[in-house]
Amino acid sequence: MGASRRSLYRPLLGAVGLVAMFGLWEASVRVGLVPSGLLPAPSALVPAWLDEVRGGFWQGAIRDSMTHYLLGLVIGSVLGGLAGLLCGAVPVLDALLSGVVRVLRPIPGLAWVPFAILWFGLDTAGATFVIAISVFWINFYAAHGAVQSIDRDLFEVAAAFGHGGFGGRLFKVVLPAAMPGLMSGLRTGLGQAWMSVVAAELFGVPGIGARMMQASSLLATDLVVIYMLTMALLYALTDMAFMLVRNRILGWQG
Repeated sequence: MGASRRSLYRPLLGAVGLVAMFGLWEASVRVGLVPSGLLPAPSALVPAWLDEVRGGFWQGAIRDSMTHYLLGLVIGSVLGGLAGLLCGAVPVLDALLSGVVRVLRPIPGLAWVPFAILWFGLDTAGATFVIAISVFWINFYAAHGAVQSIDRDLFEVAAAFGHGGFGGRLFKVVLPAAMPGLMSGLRTGLGQAWMSVVAAELFGVPGIGARMMQASSLLATDLVVIYMLTMALLYALTDMAFMLVRNRILGWQG
């Protein structure tokens, strides 16, 4: 099988799997295996989605959540990646912060929600804070592990070519060698950030999470499923966009 055919084969299988999932879902509701009140059939979602679109609720929820998502993702990824690179490249700093990392790392992002409300209020800043915290540690450990796995002989080669200083080692060795690991951390953070969006918005910050909470309080399961699928679609789009950028950045790997 050629490379072009392989590149089409996997997406085709993925599409078949999605069609099969929705088909089984529709059939299980229609034959009564699953009560429609507990889980609406996919065909019943279209009218409810059109009502959300006509009312502007769907577009507004996406706009608000994308604002929280992008701000939190960028802030958490940049700070986490930089902290991980520095700790991995500077042993003294790594040792100094090791205790702090062990104390803060196990705390889930959801635990910071009360502080986000107290410090920032129920607005974009509070939601951004929760998302950034969740993404920070993923990128920190991805960057830290990528730096720690660099072949130490590369530093000697860099020094032989006049790049033995900290800046030379950082830009000529650490960043290029750690880039695949950094990209993996960023991609994982893309998904984690979407999960954190719901947690950050469940307490009243406008967005997809808040809309889902409103729908669940009214037992509108069709709206809950619509926004669940909306989040899945947004993640798929952001992941595909990221992979295009990643493949371009790492094109040198062949």
